[in-house]
Amino acid sequence: MFMKLFHTGYMEIRNPDVHHGRKNADFGQGFYMSDDGEFAGRWAREQKGHDIIVNSYELITEGLKVKEFERDSEWSDYIFNNRAAKEDYLGEYDIIIGPIANDTLYNIFGIITSGFLSRDMALKLLQVGPCYKQIVLKTQKAVDNLKWISGDVLDHEAALNFAAQVKAEEEQYQEAISRILSDEN
Repeated sequence: MFMKLFHTGYMEIRNPDVHHGRKNADFGQGFYMSDDGEFAGRWAREQKGHDIIVNSYELITEGLKVKEFERDSEWSDYIFNNRAAKEDYLGEYDIIIGPIANDTLYNIFGIITSGFLSRDMALKLLQVGPCYKQIVLKTQKAVDNLKWISGDVLDHEAALNFAAQVKAEEEQYQEAISRILSDEN
């Protein structure tokens, strides 16, 4: 299978390093990407003196071990495990595909995976809002199947428009979370 993927940053990344980055991210350490170019641009933040680069890639998944998640308890258990910096129990997979936990996108300070909420309530809150997918390359074998295509500069106007969209979504998300938490009390 062939996938077109995108990663946004401040430089061209032709040869990703799956060992760079946080081990306690949603799906553990790896190179995080999206199959949606617009989505990849939406989460970029302007940084003085740096261009925002949307890197485009092609990935051949043939011969790779792929794990796909839905927004369910198996998915949330894996996120909780990784955010607690426990051993990645799916380490034999080359690629992990699944929803992004919206609490990370909309910055609610880790309340969902803090331990203050029951697992059921945390899953309920993780399922609020739009469902965006992430593709994480976990192994060098996966990187070896990745071909860099281009690094395109995201212009200032597009970055501002994307930031406004994210801000509006974040407000809607926080209102929905507040309603659910109020209804539970």
